[in-house]
Amino acid sequence: MVKKTNDFLAGWPMTAVGGVFLLASFVLPRVGVAWGEQLAWVCVVICGIPLLYLAIRRIVQNKGIAKISSALLISMAMIAAICIGDLFAAGEVAFIMEIGALLEDMTTARARKGLRKLIALTPKTGRVLREGREVVVPASEICRGDLLRILPGETIPVDGVIVVGETSVDQSVMTGESLPVDKAKGDAVFAGTINRYGSIDIEATEVGADSSLSKLIRMVEEADRKQAPTQRIADRWASWLVPVALLIAIVAYLITGDIVRGVTVLVVFCPCALVLATPTAIMAAIGQATKHGVIVKSGEALEKMGKVKTVAFDKTGTLTCGKLTVSDLISLTDISEEELLKLAASAESRSEHPLGKAIAEGAKERGIQTEEPAEFHMSPGKGVTALLSGKRIHIGSEKFIGEQGITADEKAEKILTQLRAEGKAAAIAAKDGKIIGVIALSDVLRPEAAKMISRLREMDTDAVLLTGDNRQAAEYFAGMAGIKEVRAELLPEEKVSCIAGLKEKDSVCMIGDGVNDAPALKTADVGVAMGAMGSDIAVEAADVALMTDDLRLVPYLKWLGRETLSTIKAAITLSMTINFFAVTFSVLGVLNPTTGALVHNAGSCFVVLLAALLYDRRYPD
Repeated sequence: MVKKTNDFLAGWPMTAVGGVFLLASFVLPRVGVAWGEQLAWVCVVICGIPLLYLAIRRIVQNKGIAKISSALLISMAMIAAICIGDLFAAGEVAFIMEIGALLEDMTTARARKGLRKLIALTPKTGRVLREGREVVVPASEICRGDLLRILPGETIPVDGVIVVGETSVDQSVMTGESLPVDKAKGDAVFAGTINRYGSIDIEATEVGADSSLSKLIRMVEEADRKQAPTQRIADRWASWLVPVALLIAIVAYLITGDIVRGVTVLVVFCPCALVLATPTAIMAAIGQATKHGVIVKSGEALEKMGKVKTVAFDKTGTLTCGKLTVSDLISLTDISEEELLKLAASAESRSEHPLGKAIAEGAKERGIQTEEPAEFHMSPGKGVTALLSGKRIHIGSEKFIGEQGITADEKAEKILTQLRAEGKAAAIAAKDGKIIGVIALSDVLRPEAAKMISRLREMDTDAVLLTGDNRQAAEYFAGMAGIKEVRAELLPEEKVSCIAGLKEKDSVCMIGDGVNDAPALKTADVGVAMGAMGSDIAVEAADVALMTDDLRLVPYLKWLGRETLSTIKAAITLSMTINFFAVTFSVLGVLNPTTGALVHNAGSCFVVLLAALLYDRRYPD
């Protein structure tokens, strides 16, 4: 009941009501309505009760010096002002404190739907083979050693090993790899990944809470719990402000014998400007970030971003566009590149494999008309065979071509080796038993990536590439972008370990777009998701989302974090300077509680003005 009442009074509607009555209590006595001063009681009750509740709760719950908070000092000033009959001063300090708390709550609210979506990826059922029959059972009833049948398009419910069949599995949930991985008998598969093509039978090895997806969910949960809230600046300062304020107030009273001077010291010493310094600057920064297409979920993230020394990038969908395109057409006979692509695209026109689709799309983009195959056969995860104008066409991997009795010569082998070194996927084309060419496909580095890395380097910030892709592809794209440190072939837990290791040296920002990046995004000091094409889970696990997938926003975010920190420090310096002079004039008797409250309120106004200037500050691109 007490907490519900407190939460009701501490909300924006009641705080606004308190502010209206406080303003009336100041204006009415000055236009001849003497009783108007009593209206300040409404503000004192509405804003003062949550203040007292917070101060008492911290005294009871916190340990040591943490019991002394800004709420305690302002509560003391409010009570002292009431005792000498200055209701406006009492209401003013409580009202400013409440506004600051509400602004801070707005900037630190965190989205929590991402974890629920991650949990929703867990398959609810599985097709278990029992006595030669397929039986659909709840995933929770699947045991180690059970045989399961996974059909094309189905999500694998448990970790297991393939015992029958071949297929290609989309493992992007776990590794972020841009291509499905070909799987055959004896290969491991993971819960939450998707069987794309062939039907397979697997033997369950890890089920329930021990599966890879469950471990991924637990990592996100644990990383979220480890994110301790930043202690408010005003509360850190209050540990010495309270004793100093009390000492000065008591000494002023003992020397002058004037209790009003002591109370005035407490009023002007209230850290209201300090309370407002951080949330107003952060609100302004968040507003500016939104104008640039950056969604910042917490003020803490902006503060930390200003201190970041290392930025870790995922590859696929982050540094790269995350879309396969035809990058090279290499003819090994007298056939033209256009004819090579036409044959390959015609053969792949019915394919459901990403490589086949990319080849067909490449021909379409070049305006090449394809031919409908008279015959078509697909070997899941390997390649296709088609009959075009009476010619037998094979398109696929080196292994697939070899299975057709076609041998790659030294020239073809050299080309394939070079393409692998560049991190490209290769499809070999053969006609009537002879290799005629190679079609290379590759993801594409974002055009702004290299400039972005260079800009970060100018800001004394290092870049690291963390990816689940193979090392050759990772090093190729890292070299193009100008990233020197590469860590490849990482599973989600290995990314988390890398981030934890980097955090031991400096503050770390992680930038990613996939479900597999969620634990690393949570573990890093600041997590940034590529929001336009990134998964919902990655976006909601992160502290910041780049809604346009423009990597130039990364150095902008770093700049904005620095500017936010400098604005907060300037606001604190200004407020403490005003407080110093206000305390001096209070001791000398120049200020009374009401005029002291107004001077003290001026400090708060200057803090808000500094924040407004931050909102319109231009980024020196």
